[in-house]
Amino acid sequence: MDEAMRPYRGIRVLDAGQGIAGPYCGMMLAACGADVIKLEPAEGDWSRGLGTAKDGVSVMTVCFNRGKRSVVLDLKSEEGRRAAAKLAASADVLIEAFRPGVAARIGLGPENAKADAVCLSISGFGQTGPYAERPCTDSVAQAFSGMVALNEGADGVPHKVGAFISDMATGIYAFSAVQVALAARAQDAAPRRRVIDMSLMAATSNLLTHQIAEWGFQGGVAAAPNVPAGAYRAADGAWVMVTLVREAEWLAICDVLGIPEAKADPRFADFKARWTNREALYAIIRAAFATRPSGEWIARLQGARLLADRVNTPLDWLANEHVLASGAAARIAQPQLGEVPLPALPGLGHWRAEAPALGQHTAEVLAELGA
Repeated sequence: MDEAMRPYRGIRVLDAGQGIAGPYCGMMLAACGADVIKLEPAEGDWSRGLGTAKDGVSVMTVCFNRGKRSVVLDLKSEEGRRAAAKLAASADVLIEAFRPGVAARIGLGPENAKADAVCLSISGFGQTGPYAERPCTDSVAQAFSGMVALNEGADGVPHKVGAFISDMATGIYAFSAVQVALAARAQDAAPRRRVIDMSLMAATSNLLTHQIAEWGFQGGVAAAPNVPAGAYRAADGAWVMVTLVREAEWLAICDVLGIPEAKADPRFADFKARWTNREALYAIIRAAFATRPSGEWIARLQGARLLADRVNTPLDWLANEHVLASGAAARIAQPQLGEVPLPALPGLGHWRAEAPALGQHTAEVLAELGA
């Protein structure tokens, strides 16, 4: 990575989060040059044992904790809390993801941080409000925000998004907020502490800004803006995604699919009419796609400059010629696991740091603190 893209050299971050949201934010700060210290209990961040794992490091550990130093402390002991307090007092950025109120009780709240620190609290529903104490996970945040309801399948059942999208979004929004706070700190005439309250609920709902606005404005179910956009199964069993944003594209889709009669059908005259008669239209589109293999459809659609592509699996993506040529994928050599393939951080270039073993840097960091 270009060192000019690492402006946070000299910034210390104490990352007391677990799982994805807080650690993802911390890892992006590490990619930008910060010294990120991952504070863990003796058993480690729970994500160390989730999914594919070996010797205390999982693929998830690599995805969200690269470039950090791991310190293990027993926060139930007086000695552990004293060391944690020293860490908190030395940090420019303090990240915690405990239940509201817990960080303050164990010495990791804003009042324990430096006078000019940026203090980030991540929780399910935020630090205040009637739901502040509710337990929350990625799935719960998706359900609460309306995302699951919007992802209703053809079977009428609402489905969660397969990725940890709420956690990831929270980490990205948190990273953005911390960057703004650090930029503001650089302009301060006198030290002031900044506190950021980041929740999975708020981050996930922000991803749905347009949908929530449309539903709220219309007072009910909002029409899909671009029927018949969607995924369709081709003759070879593969799926093709096609979408449209202009009426001219609807006419072109009819030509490519060989359904000129649909262009003249008043039921499909415009976006509103197509939404009203969507089930009849979907049946026509599905029948057309079933007549040719996916490769042929994609070539025809893209040849007509339409918005379409194959529905890839993650393995398809990793092997794709454009992904490889553009440097969108990276491979991390992780001692415990071997080579781990993953997406490169967008806009930050290639950064090949490995994830720390549990407690790998405890002695080193405590010596720096004189603890």
